[in-house]
Amino acid sequence: MNVYGIPVDFILFGLTLLGVALFHHHTLAVALGGLVAIAAYKLAFAGFKFGPGFGGLVGHMEHEWVILANLFLLLMGFAILSRHFEESRIPDEMPQLLPDDWKGALVLLILVFILSSFLDNIAAALIGGTVARHVFNGKVHIGYLAAIVAASNAGGAGSVVGDTTTTMMWLDGVSPLAVIEAYVAAVVAMLVFAVPASVLQQRHSPIVKNPPAGLHIDWIRVLIVAAMLIAALAANVLVNLKFQQALGNVPVLGLAVWAVILATSPLRQPDWKIMPETFKGTLFLLALVTAASMMPVEKLPVASWQTTLGLGFVSAVFDNIPLTALALKQGGYDWGYLAYAVGFGGSMIWFGSSAGVALSNLYPEAKSVGRWVRYGWPVIIGYVAGFFVMLVVLGWHPDKPH
Repeated sequence: MNVYGIPVDFILFGLTLLGVALFHHHTLAVALGGLVAIAAYKLAFAGFKFGPGFGGLVGHMEHEWVILANLFLLLMGFAILSRHFEESRIPDEMPQLLPDDWKGALVLLILVFILSSFLDNIAAALIGGTVARHVFNGKVHIGYLAAIVAASNAGGAGSVVGDTTTTMMWLDGVSPLAVIEAYVAAVVAMLVFAVPASVLQQRHSPIVKNPPAGLHIDWIRVLIVAAMLIAALAANVLVNLKFQQALGNVPVLGLAVWAVILATSPLRQPDWKIMPETFKGTLFLLALVTAASMMPVEKLPVASWQTTLGLGFVSAVFDNIPLTALALKQGGYDWGYLAYAVGFGGSMIWFGSSAGVALSNLYPEAKSVGRWVRYGWPVIIGYVAGFFVMLVVLGWHPDKPH
């Protein structure tokens, strides 16, 4: 069923996104309401990819549950990780390692970028956000929060273990060397957004010049954090190389993280008090991802650099996992460009990536599309600049369409 040529599914999804943007104090209620409305419409009229009625809904959820479970486990687990990291007292030591002016904020963004190249970008963003809270006296500007998310997504864009979308490409047979080309654009984007965001943060709340005296690092918590990160990385690499059949059946990454959390809990008790608020933020993202997965997107426009550029903007409001799956099925893309577009594009709005949602759980004031775009505009400029520099330097060399 269409209204002026637009499927009703998309209209309902668009209204949901508009509601999230306008009513940022009620994002969970809006997202859940939108999901219920979309599911009810498809049950009654449109049906699902796997058939009509409840049978189609069950088939759809059977197809999506592993992705949703992984997101749930990672977002909840990495929230525990960020608290372990904070209570280790390492963030309090960071002023000793960072320059004591705007360049300190810049170095922190670079560290987030580097971390995300081999760790999950959710973890990199949360570590960056945790350090920022300590070195800026708890006053982190929303423009700098946008930069932290952008740095984590940029760092993961060129690595097949740095982002879910690039891992999907690797599994589909795309060479890691094709994906790594995305770093040409990602580095340029960093140069564009990182400096103004760092200067803005320094003006908002200057970096702490010296760490508090008498600090004692809790090395047990440091080891727990390291074990969680190593478990996630090892699970990602091992399963992709040796047990690919398990990826579609078991949420391996999330289970690996939680195995470490539970195994190490006798050594240091996790901060379970953060779970209720983290659960709300996680449920919000799962609602949006599930709603996006129900959209009748069966084919993307013909692959071109213009289409790829547009996909970056689309991924700011639409889950990048189904976009990547469709692009891989269709073929004809230059995979480095696609990795950059769908990996980095979500940084432009706070709910456009899982890293953004995770960081907004730490900083609820970030849940404002208007303020995010108003103060995070260098991220948008950086995305476009990085894309076109890549186009000039490398040219467009598409793969053969499937």
